[in-house]
Amino acid sequence: MNRLETPSLDAEYDRRAAVAVILRERREDTEVLFIRRAYRENDPWSGQMAFPGGHTDEADASLQDTAIRETAEEIGLDLRARGCPLGLITPARPSVGGKGMLIAPYVFSIEGLFRPRLNHEVVEVVWASCSDMLRGDLETVYNFRREGESFNFPGFDLNEGRVVWGLTYRIMTTLLHSIQQNGDEP
Repeated sequence: MNRLETPSLDAEYDRRAAVAVILRERREDTEVLFIRRAYRENDPWSGQMAFPGGHTDEADASLQDTAIRETAEEIGLDLRARGCPLGLITPARPSVGGKGMLIAPYVFSIEGLFRPRLNHEVVEVVWASCSDMLRGDLETVYNFRREGESFNFPGFDLNEGRVVWGLTYRIMTTLLHSIQQNGDEP
């Protein structure tokens, strides 16, 4: 995969977070790593599929450092030692509850297997085929209920109801679009 173009990060956001989009080559395909968040009371995103990541910390020198630190904390993967940075996908803002918040998705590749060490925020790691997503094999509609209302969102059904939707889906489709534009084979 070619390196990604690096978009600028505006200073207009008062809250910042970063995620790590982790890719690996496996059986003539590129796979991407998702986490399933732990269940927490009063957290509407509990149990959702996501990328490892979180809010910036004063100790983080950059948003990329945030993604690296959060990945090590959440799944025990040291991207400084095992990851090859590929670039930054266009930063995103959450559609709900994220006013004034920027999320910077950094893409890394890793080689080989690793044994996840999950912290209390994560219940599992799931690898998914980029080829299956590009072909549309995993396309689905996710029904999200909040405060008595029901909303349908496009998503990827990874398996057994593990659905990538919302901001994570938008980040993933941006990456897939970049792969197609660059003519890379996933």
